Amino acid sequence: MNETLLHRWLSRVVAVRPGEVRALCWSFGYFFCLLAGYYVLRPLRDEMGIAGGVRNLPWLFTATFLAMLAAVPVFGAVVAHLPRRRFIPLVYHFFVANIAIFWLLLTFDIGKVQVARVFFVWISVFNLFAVSVFWSFMADLFASEQGKRLFGFIAAGGSAGALLGPALTVGLAVPLGPVNLLIVAMLLLEAAVLCARRLETAASQIKSEVRSLAAAKPATATKPATTAEPVAPPEAAGLGGGWLAGIAMVLRSPYLAGIALWVALLSLAGTFLYFQQANIVGAASDDPAVRTRIFATIDLAIAILTILVQCLATGRLIARFGAGPAAAFLPLAFSLGFVALAATPALWVVIDFQAAQRAANFAISNPAREVLFTVLEREEKYKAKNVIDIVVFRGGDAASGWLFAALRGAGMDLGAISLATLPVTAAWLALALALGRAHERRTRESASRAAPPSTQGA
Repeated sequence: MNETLLHRWLSRVVAVRPGEVRALCWSFGYFFCLLAGYYVLRPLRDEMGIAGGVRNLPWLFTATFLAMLAAVPVFGAVVAHLPRRRFIPLVYHFFVANIAIFWLLLTFDIGKVQVARVFFVWISVFNLFAVSVFWSFMADLFASEQGKRLFGFIAAGGSAGALLGPALTVGLAVPLGPVNLLIVAMLLLEAAVLCARRLETAASQIKSEVRSLAAAKPATATKPATTAEPVAPPEAAGLGGGWLAGIAMVLRSPYLAGIALWVALLSLAGTFLYFQQANIVGAASDDPAVRTRIFATIDLAIAILTILVQCLATGRLIARFGAGPAAAFLPLAFSLGFVALAATPALWVVIDFQAAQRAANFAISNPAREVLFTVLEREEKYKAKNVIDIVVFRGGDAASGWLFAALRGAGMDLGAISLATLPVTAAWLALALALGRAHERRTRESASRAAPPSTQGA
């Protein structure tokens, strides 16, 4: 009865079916706790990046990329040998242990400058790994048609967490002290692990229920098999394959390579904006507390705007227009933002630009990009996706950081750099549309293969 009422309530904002309710709710809670924990830490990372000197940011981005290169083979070996129900909690427990070590070092003031730099690198690694694992899980559970309907609402869970995280930071930074916020982040990550475990159970139970329903009412099964079963069963064994298989998958697949290029262009545009933000905020105030509050305020504004769009419009937009046009919304937002920043390189413009592009990313384009992975094989969803989300993204960060530094060294001001980025965002937009067409083609091919023999010639 309670689940029926919950379905009635949820169906007002998201096109969820009765057999998907439990998996949808646990997915929402999982992402909520995960991003709440990250956004408690994010303002600390941004402050430490400025405290270490804006000129050192390219070095920190390069160190992050090298750390990613070292971590990806380890992750590949773990997923090759452990089942999903074991390696996903293991990843998050590892990061919780890391946070506990940082808390001890910062509490006892051991190597404060060095720890701050390592923390900046670590949290950049943590963010991408934690979120990449989450979306790999989602792409593994839900089919393409379901992703278009449900990923926006699931992403809203992350946005709600992104709303709570900065609010906790703003409210608790002074009474608890910034260092003790690490304990809050640890508790939130452990709650995310609990949700992930419950999601595994829900996936198995819901699949059994849907199979029973399909067997009882075969005449009503008019949908292709790709939409008849909301979720996949938990894996009993690892994925197998080599620890570097993900790299090979990206190199030999034009579709995966296109997604990788999309991510690389996102990295370039985002890094250029981040460096401009660091320069403008650094010039606006030399007080670390003020700068931390500015960053937290930006995050808070973005979360409010994003969650409204995700709950009310994302699923409908992606289902109506497809993943490609939805993914193209982000490069469009960057194009408009860089034009504004070129005209007026001021603090309020940076805040508005960040709010607009990150809302476009989290609310529309990122859920659409994650839908692109639903048509892949299971091993590609974890290994190749991890390479794209981690190596390509942070490699793009490192290369873009040095490119920005080179352009500044050549005498270009922030306005000129903004204008120089516009051709990149135009190419990025065209690529998004092309990927959308490729995804629809793969979806049709998958549905055709999965359809019963009697319907394939219809």
